[in-house]
Amino acid sequence: MDGTKQWYRSKTVWGALIAVGASLLQAAGVELTPDVQNDLADLAIAAAGIIGGGLSIYGRISASAAIGR
Repeated sequence: MDGTKQWYRSKTVWGALIAVGASLLQAAGVELTPDVQNDLADLAIAAAGIIGGGLSIYGRISASAAIGR
């Protein structure tokens, strides 16, 4: 593997979370196909990147102190 990435950018992590969620939904009587689960993982990764970027921009704009060493 080359380099590292944040946990929320990992398809494996999102795939596992969605698999757990799909299992819970199946126990409740709702079934998700593997294709839908893959689509949800892709959407979750994209959403996490957008939310993370937005929070970073908001945090820097709303900060009351400069970044120091």
